[in-house]
Amino acid sequence: MNVIVSNKYQNSLLNLDVDIIKSITGEYKAEEIIEMFKNFFYSKMVLDVTALVDYEKIETYQTLVNELDASKIVFMLPNKTKVCTFSFLTKLVNIGIYNFTTNVDGVKYLLRKSNTKEDAVRLLESSKKQEEKKIVKDDTVLSEKENENSSSNVVSSSKNKRIIGIKNVTDNAGATTFTYLLLKEFRQIVGDKVVAIEINKNDFELFNDKKMISVNEDEFANKLKEYSDYDIILVDLNKYNDISNIDDIIFLIEPSIIKLNRLVRDDRDIFIKLKNKKIVLNKSLLEQKDVSDFEYEANTKIFYNMPPLNDRLRNTQISEFINKCNYINSGPNNDDNKSIFGLFRRWQNKY
Repeated sequence: MNVIVSNKYQNSLLNLDVDIIKSITGEYKAEEIIEMFKNFFYSKMVLDVTALVDYEKIETYQTLVNELDASKIVFMLPNKTKVCTFSFLTKLVNIGIYNFTTNVDGVKYLLRKSNTKEDAVRLLESSKKQEEKKIVKDDTVLSEKENENSSSNVVSSSKNKRIIGIKNVTDNAGATTFTYLLLKEFRQIVGDKVVAIEINKNDFELFNDKKMISVNEDEFANKLKEYSDYDIILVDLNKYNDISNIDDIIFLIEPSIIKLNRLVRDDRDIFIKLKNKKIVLNKSLLEQKDVSDFEYEANTKIFYNMPPLNDRLRNTQISEFINKCNYINSGPNNDDNKSIFGLFRRWQNKY
């Protein structure tokens, strides 16, 4: 069953011909939408974005996707507005929103089949051949050379340097492999200037990757200086606790009964210490209801529920996780940044 949140496009959305469990009309703050639907079971939500207060601000959408599953929301955008410009679409894609359209046919399609990042890349590649090697950006036409640069899978991120720490909270929660998967995905996004460093261990050598480096804690500061011109530096922290040089830390918890019980037995205040931190349930087989129960019992918020992954493949979940983290082009002053994941397409003409 589906839900509809509408405003200006209320009449158009009456013709969807899908099962509706709830429908509301009007203007709402993002926080009000979250409060109404965060514990409400639905298959898909159709969101007429004119129903959002401040719908032309990317922060509104960021607030939504921090609390609601973006893959279950179809965003209906008003054509010929700021939200339909290349610059704004860049921001939507970078925070993990792939399902948007400007018409009812597009909504119907996305209710049947959600887009993924890979879907968008394939659509872009096919559309390039049909659009005379030109795409539309903010009502102007890019030259062939500009189009070639903007539609690649590599982001220029010189203004987005990040040092990202990864730390196991439960024993053997998978920080080493998680770091490796992030490294591979970031290479697809920002290019070769990505490196991974592990501290006080030598597990990285098993991957046979020259950009996965093992150091002891005394060498760490110098190694950061050596790679100071790199866009992304991933750090498997292990037991290292000096985080003064780290921009953001991902805390990994393997949510098996034995691991959780041992964690709480060893430190009853662990979830108080982790409150408002970026907690990822890793190698997790929990359903969303289980995650909600976990959050209630631990009195903390889970940032991402990561299933077991095949480390030989490129995993959609890792790209979605990076998007949700907003590590690339996420700053509030990046309105004119031209770099995206190569996902722009003229979706309103697709359906």
